[in-house]
Amino acid sequence: MSGLLALLDDVAAIAKVAAASIDDVAAQATKAGAKAAGAVIDDAAVTPKYVHGFDADRELPIIWRIARGSLINKLVYLLPAGLALSAFAPGAVTPLLMLGGCYLCFEGAEKVAKVLGLGHHKEEAAEAMPEDPSHLEEQKISGAIKTDFILSAEIMTIALAAIPESGFWMEAATLATVAVLITAAVYGAVALIVKADDLGLFMAAKGRLRATRGLGRGIVAAMPKVLALLLIIGTAAMLWVGGNIILHGLASLGFAWPYNQIHHIAEVITGGLDQARGAAKWVLVAAMDGIFGLALGLILIPIGTRVITPIWQRVRRLNPVA
Repeated sequence: MSGLLALLDDVAAIAKVAAASIDDVAAQATKAGAKAAGAVIDDAAVTPKYVHGFDADRELPIIWRIARGSLINKLVYLLPAGLALSAFAPGAVTPLLMLGGCYLCFEGAEKVAKVLGLGHHKEEAAEAMPEDPSHLEEQKISGAIKTDFILSAEIMTIALAAIPESGFWMEAATLATVAVLITAAVYGAVALIVKADDLGLFMAAKGRLRATRGLGRGIVAAMPKVLALLLIIGTAAMLWVGGNIILHGLASLGFAWPYNQIHHIAEVITGGLDQARGAAKWVLVAAMDGIFGLALGLILIPIGTRVITPIWQRVRRLNPVA
């Protein structure tokens, strides 16, 4: 009997350790996912365009296929690459993270420049509609998954840098959790955004109550504004996160002056506040990070459009989409 009780005690202890590990993974995944906010919001804002022009019954299957491709990008390619970097070349994480930060700044600044009509910005080429709709669908899905790979690489790199030093399996479990949760959140949100119009139209046409029909018409009318607001929030988040990554990276590489100056300015401005000083300081630091990200992005636009984009287009021509 005593042996059985001892065994039950051991099982209970193992269960407690397992539960603590799960809690640690969830906590680390939440923090790491929050760091990737800019790329996540941009991913959610960009993806709906890939289902534009298709029949309503094809929208959710297309989103599912893109989501599946995104999950493969993260779990099959980027997760092992991230773990290998962490194990064998941890010094490369910060430069890669800064490279991703530059990409976020570039994308955010390009969107701002396009709205303001400043300088050169990339134009979306009009695609000829293939005779076979299934071929167009394959093209859109392939393009979406390739775009997702870049954003997923940034998300996974940010998450990897945000994870505290821990064992191999803890890092693997945390990154896998981030990959699954972020993919579900992004493409679940995309599905809701894409189908909101259909829901609104259905409510407006079939609703039994006047309030239901009015709500349906309100949803249809509001969706363009919601999408526009999402793009604004995504752009601001990209500039903030990108600028913050670069400033932190510079500080960790020994050039801490910009990072220190921003925090010093925030301290001086909020020094006289008694209440909500911490919140006010955070807002100021985030705003200055975003301004820095915008300035850096505007500098990077000529490099991206005149050097990197032509090279990328040549690479894509060598491997055209089937």
